[in-house]
Amino acid sequence: MRQMDIELILMRQLASCLAMPVFLVDPTGNLVYYNEPAEKILGRRFEESGPMQIQELATIFQTFDETGISIASQDLPLSLALSQHKPAHKRIWIRGLDGRKRQIEVTAIPIIGQQKQVAGAAAIFWEIKEPKK
Repeated sequence: MRQMDIELILMRQLASCLAMPVFLVDPTGNLVYYNEPAEKILGRRFEESGPMQIQELATIFQTFDETGISIASQDLPLSLALSQHKPAHKRIWIRGLDGRKRQIEVTAIPIIGQQKQVAGAAAIFWEIKEPKK
């Protein structure tokens, strides 16, 4: 694995301090980190899964649309932000490793360094919970 850019290192530090779930990928699409709040939705600690390709991530943490059709890894907001160098947002369903199906909102942004290079991408997401009646 290549050395991480300082911008990605700093984003990882920031993500570790946040109470919202965060994913980080490097410029080649390798998952380099997700924080503790993300672990609760995904059903696995980052230390247990470790770094992986985004394609592998999309198969381990199954993603699908509202009709139940699987979403290709290249169509996920994190992949779109990385490949298109612009923000992406989607409401999707995910099945975590705990077997639970959850609806989540995902917003992803590219991480652009001071030298205008793409250092990776970050995604924040949150679970959509139906209001109790």
